[in-house]
Amino acid sequence: MFPTMAQTVTIQSLRQQKNVVVSGTVGSVVGNSFTLSDGHREIVVDAGSHWHQHISLSPGEQLSVEGEFGDNKFDAQSITRSSGEVIAIRRSRGRSAWAGSLTPLQRR
Repeated sequence: MFPTMAQTVTIQSLRQQKNVVVSGTVGSVVGNSFTLSDGHREIVVDAGSHWHQHISLSPGEQLSVEGEFGDNKFDAQSITRSSGEVIAIRRSRGRSAWAGSLTPLQRR
């Protein structure tokens, strides 16, 4: 289930915001990016780096995606399939799991 802090919104009502859930139907899929439509609007969802974790989605699949919206795309933190299966993508805070560790220069 989704954390209690996440608010479910329609794609049309998305503004630059964090901790929101959108639901809809998968359209096109390219790597770990896909379009999600709620029947009124469509957004591009970024489900993280393909080399870190391959996400296998199919057009027509019904999903709920928790994450944040900004720069005209939705960054997924988790994806929930209609079966209830949850795919974890990112932590809600900090660097992405695929970002690697910081070099000494970056730690300054």
